[in-house]
Amino acid sequence: MTTREIGTAGPGTAEFRTAVRAWLDTHDLSPGDDHSFDAQVAQLSRVRRALFDADWMRYGWPTEVGGLGGAAVLRAVLGEEVATRNLAEPGIYSMIEVLAPTVISYARPELAADMVPRLLNGDEQWCQGFSEPGSGSDLASLSTRAEPHTGDTWIINGQKVWTSLAQFAARCVLLTRTGPGHEGITAFFVDMDTPGITVRPLRTMHGVDEFAEVWFDDVVVPADRMLGRPGDGWRVAMDLLPHERSTCFWHRIAYLFSILDDLVQHSDPADDLDLGAAYLAAHTVRSRSFATQQRLGAGGRLGPETSIDKVLLATAEQQLFDTCRDLRPGAIEWTEPVLRSEYLYSRAATIYGGTAEIQRNIIARRLLDLGKGDSG
Repeated sequence: MTTREIGTAGPGTAEFRTAVRAWLDTHDLSPGDDHSFDAQVAQLSRVRRALFDADWMRYGWPTEVGGLGGAAVLRAVLGEEVATRNLAEPGIYSMIEVLAPTVISYARPELAADMVPRLLNGDEQWCQGFSEPGSGSDLASLSTRAEPHTGDTWIINGQKVWTSLAQFAARCVLLTRTGPGHEGITAFFVDMDTPGITVRPLRTMHGVDEFAEVWFDDVVVPADRMLGRPGDGWRVAMDLLPHERSTCFWHRIAYLFSILDDLVQHSDPADDLDLGAAYLAAHTVRSRSFATQQRLGAGGRLGPETSIDKVLLATAEQQLFDTCRDLRPGAIEWTEPVLRSEYLYSRAATIYGGTAEIQRNIIARRLLDLGKGDSG
């Protein structure tokens, strides 16, 4: 058994995993030698299409949106197999676990039934318009404004940033301000080809145009594209963010274990202490994420406790790639561009998806009840 053979509890998961592995063994979905971000997105669409056509991608999703039903944990198993075989970049593969549940929960049923299969089958990519230049981790301070225009349209103006896949996306789950405070945030499901939307990709230090700035200038959005009701945007966000830290993290953790397996193969017994520390960090977040998957599979709601998952994952990711750098001198700097890109990307693990400082504040205040009523 290697470190990547991760079990997931739940009815039928063992049989599902066995069947998926057998199918993947006989269907070559491996990516080519082009490691550009455009190639990764094209590979993502290819993998989703193949898995959808073979029905694997449909398990764990409601029949109302083209799924085949079954426990949501089946999606985690499938994503784990994709990640450990390096068939698709786990970060962009797992965005489906953030955006599709949100649309299913808050969009009109007929809209969800029409749109979600397009994401599952690889025909479309979607993006998430939350962060702004002045409101990243402090999401409640967002200022992109939506104003009613006629009885059936809204006009949106503002700017978003750090929007993953925006230049490839056909749709955007967008947060806007329609009034003061948390109750004044409203979510829309916006077509990205709507006039008035401008996208400018941002190149990060690891050389990938994963993020983008997006401008909205007098963008007209039909009222029936609102997710929920006016003022439901904060609730949409609070439901979405824990999903970002559940199945998505499970996929990422599986990928980290595949990196660790490879590192073990290139190490010697003198490295055991460093490898053991990296394994312990990865195993800790895996155990924590396993509990999150169990709670999600049992129909429980996810909340602020997923901030623990976020802190542990960022710690494990950075420790693993620091270990890669230490045990394979020169590989990151000179000989392995893919590993170099991953190492640089890991530097942002304590920033993206909510900074480590914000996550620790959430843990302290909302889980440990610290910092309330202090007199100073």
